[in-house]
Amino acid sequence: MQRSPLGGRGFESIGEDPVLAGLGAGALVAGIQETGVQATLKHFVCNDQEHKRNAVQAIVTQRALREIYALPFQLAIRESRPGAVMTAYNGVNGVYCSENPDLLDRLLRREWGWDGAVMSDWYGTYTTSDAANAGLDLEMPGPSRFRGESLKFNVQTDKVWGHVLDERARAMLNLVKRCAASGVPENAEEGTLDTPETAALLREIGGESLVLLKNDNDILPLKKDKKTVVIGPNAKVATYHGGGSASLAAYYAVTPYDGISAKLPSPAGYSVGCYSHKMLPLLGYALESKNGQQGMTMSVYNEPPSESKREETDSIELLKTELLLVDYYNPKLKSALWYADFEGSFVADEDCTWELGVVVCGTAKLFVNGELVVDNATVQRQGDAFFGSSTVEEKGFLKVKKGETYKVKVEFASAVTSKLAGNNVLFGGGTLRVGGCKVIDAAQEIARAAELAKDADQVIVCAGLNADWETEGSDRDGMDLPATMDDMIAAVAAANPNTVVVMQSGTPVHMPWADSVPAIVQAWYGGNETGNVIADVLFGDVNPSGKLSLSFPVRLRDNPSYLNFKAEGGRTLYGEDVYIGYRYYEYADREVLFPFGHGLSYTQFEFSGLFVTEKEGKLSVAVTVKNVGKVKGAEVIQVYVAPKQAARVNRPLKELKGFGKVHLEPGESVQHEIEIETKYAVSYWAEERAQWCGEQGDYEVIVSNSSEVKEGKAVKATFSVAEDFWWTGL
Repeated sequence: MQRSPLGGRGFESIGEDPVLAGLGAGALVAGIQETGVQATLKHFVCNDQEHKRNAVQAIVTQRALREIYALPFQLAIRESRPGAVMTAYNGVNGVYCSENPDLLDRLLRREWGWDGAVMSDWYGTYTTSDAANAGLDLEMPGPSRFRGESLKFNVQTDKVWGHVLDERARAMLNLVKRCAASGVPENAEEGTLDTPETAALLREIGGESLVLLKNDNDILPLKKDKKTVVIGPNAKVATYHGGGSASLAAYYAVTPYDGISAKLPSPAGYSVGCYSHKMLPLLGYALESKNGQQGMTMSVYNEPPSESKREETDSIELLKTELLLVDYYNPKLKSALWYADFEGSFVADEDCTWELGVVVCGTAKLFVNGELVVDNATVQRQGDAFFGSSTVEEKGFLKVKKGETYKVKVEFASAVTSKLAGNNVLFGGGTLRVGGCKVIDAAQEIARAAELAKDADQVIVCAGLNADWETEGSDRDGMDLPATMDDMIAAVAAANPNTVVVMQSGTPVHMPWADSVPAIVQAWYGGNETGNVIADVLFGDVNPSGKLSLSFPVRLRDNPSYLNFKAEGGRTLYGEDVYIGYRYYEYADREVLFPFGHGLSYTQFEFSGLFVTEKEGKLSVAVTVKNVGKVKGAEVIQVYVAPKQAARVNRPLKELKGFGKVHLEPGESVQHEIEIETKYAVSYWAEERAQWCGEQGDYEVIVSNSSEVKEGKAVKATFSVAEDFWWTGL
C-alpha cells in the first residue's frame, strides 16, 4: 500500500486504497491463471517501504492491519485463489512475516481457508524451525540455507514435528500439480509473443491508464498540423519501467519523441532542456556493438584479459547495459571466477566532453581507445545499487572531437573478485552497469529550450522520474523533480503559454509550476508502447479515461505518513492508523493537488437515476451514466460508502467499496450495476472482539467520478443495516 509518496516500489503497487488494490490484484491473478500459469501475491504484509526492509518491524494496530494492509490480500484470495503467497522481508509487531504464525497460520490458512503455497521473498527466510512451524512452505532462493540438513536435524530433535513437515511438503506438491495441469511442457523453448496483436493490446491498455490531470481551455487534444516542439529528458528515452525486479529488457520500447513525431508531417523540434538522471544514462543506447547492432557485445571467458590465448565461451548482444547476473548460466565456465569484455563504439557528433560511469558487483575497468577512463577495480566504495550489493558509480571524463570514432571497452570480472565486504546477498555472476552522456551546462540548456519553445505553436514537455529514482532497494528522499527540471518547465511555460507537461512517475511529485501550464498528463511508466500511448492521448486519437489510484499532495509534509515513514530504532510506526491517502486528507480537511480517483476526459458525463438496494447480504448499486459531450469516451463509476451516524470508533468520512467502467458514444447512456457484499461495504475491524463489525444504522452511497465529490457531479442514496453483526473469514 502506498503510505507515502516516497516508497521506492510505489510504482509497482496498485494504489492507496485496499479495495482498489484487492479487486485489481484479484482480476490480474485470475487473468494470469486462466493460462494455467500460477500467480503469486506479494508481499504479505506491510512491505510498504524499502528503507531497512530486511530488518524493520512495522508497528501497526490490528485495525489498520486488517482494514488497510491485509484487506487487499483478503479480497484477492476471495476473488482468484492464487497459487502462492510470498511473505514480506519485514516483520509485523515484532515477528518477521516469514515466521509469523498469526499471519501465516491463523489468518491466511485458518481464517481465510487458503490452501496454496507460502514462499519467502529472496533471502527473506531467517530461521528454520520458527518459519516451518509458522507455515512457510518454501525458502527462496535455492540452494537452501535454513532447510535441507538444518530442517532434517530440527525434525529429528522435535523442534519441527513430522506432521508439520508433511503440511509444508503437501502445499508444495499441490502447487506442483497445479503447475503441471497447465500443459506447459517442462523446459520448453521460451517464446516472446512479440506480435502485432500484443503491441496493439499494450497500446490499448496504456491508453486507458493515462490520467488527464488538467486541461484548461481545452488545449488538448493538440493539432497535428501545428509546429510542435518536444522538450525534456524523458522525450528521447523510453522510460517504461521503474528499477529493481521490475527492470527488465523489453523486446522494443517506443520513446515519447518517436511516438509524437509519428503523428506529425515531419519530426518535432527537440531540446533536452535538462538532465534528470541519478546515475548516468545507460551507455548501450548510444553505442554500436562489434556486430553493427545498437548496444555492446558481451564476450565471456574463463581467463583474465592478461591471457593472450583465452577462448571465448559465450557472446551476447546487449542493448541495455545494466546486468544483474543472478541467473546467468554458461556450462562452459569452470568456476565462479570468470571474465567478460563489453565492447561498442560511437562517432562524436560534436566537440564536447562525455562523462562515463561504471557500477559493479565484481570488478570492472572502462577503456576508450585503449586508455583507462574509469577504474572500479583497484579501489571500491560501497553503493546502494542492485539491492545494496554493488559499488557507487565511479566516473571519468572523455573529451571528444566531431567525426572521430571512440571504441569503448569494459573489462569485467565476476562477483567473487569484489572488494566490498560482507554486502553481497546475491549469488551468481554479480552485476554491471555502464552509463554515459554528454556534459551540458544546465543554465545554457534551459535557455536554449525556452528559445526553441518561443517559435512553436505548441510545446510538449516530457518530464518526470525514471528507474534511478523509483526503484526497489531505496526510497526517494523527497517529492521534488531531479536537478533543474522545475526551472526548465517554468522557463518553457513562460516562453510559450501553449505548453503541455507529460509527467512520467509512479508516485506523486512536487509541481510548483502547476498553475503556470494549461495541461498536465500523468503518463506513469507505460511499457513497450509508452511513446505511442502518450502521443495517442495528446493528439486525441485516444480519449483519456484513467483515474488516479493515489492522492497527489501539494507538499510532502501534507501526507499522513510524513512523520513516520523511515525506520527508526528497528521499527516503523504506522502512526496514521487507518487514515491512509484520501481517508486522511478528507478527515483532516487538507487540500491536495489532485485527489484520489481524479481524471479528466475530452468529453463530459452525467450520473443520474441512482438505485440502491440491500437484500440477503448483497448491496446493489445501479446508476445511469450519459455521455453529454461530443466525442466517444469512457468513465469510471466510483462507489463510496459513508456511515451517516457516529460509530463506536472513529471512521473515515467515506471509503471506496466498488467501481466499474463504461464506454459510451456521444449522447449514449447506459445503466450500470455494481454489486458489493454488504459486510464489506459497512464493516470496520473491532479490536476488542477480533472480528469485523457491521453496525446498525444508515449508510450513504455516493457515486462519483472522483473521491472529490462536487455539486452536480455525484449522486447519492441511502440504505440501512437493521442490527449489529460480526464476522470473520472471506
